Amino acid sequence: MELHNLKPAPGSNKSNKRVGRGPGAGTGGTSSRGHKGAKSRSGYSRKIGFEGGQMPLQRRVPKFGFNNINRKEYKAINLDALEQLAEARNLTKITLDDLRAAGLIPKKCLVKVLANGNISKAIEVEADAFSKKAEEAITAAGGSISKK
Repeated sequence: MELHNLKPAPGSNKSNKRVGRGPGAGTGGTSSRGHKGAKSRSGYSRKIGFEGGQMPLQRRVPKFGFNNINRKEYKAINLDALEQLAEARNLTKITLDDLRAAGLIPKKCLVKVLANGNISKAIEVEADAFSKKAEEAITAAGGSISKK
């Protein structure tokens, strides 16, 4: 086998349909495009979302709601998670850096402490926001809060 006698596999290469070359070729006249209409014209390309003239889906379905650009979204941390973290690392003050190091919160996010669970020892907690019950529970246990 040499480069000069290589051939493609039989049936793998098809010749193009030569349209518009007279009636003898079988594809003369309308060049297999049917009669008239947008699709028979040269330069036709269907627009994305075009549904033959009926109202397209993206215009039929109503839009609703909006995204408030001023919304602040908080990552919730419960009291029992704070208690476990304080016991595991023997901490008396829990900061946002401690929560990040423990993998409880991602790098850039606001943190709100919620009152799920209970807290037994005095811990100083730093967060962006606190629920009222969480505030009461931390201060009742002898701890303190500081808002960042």
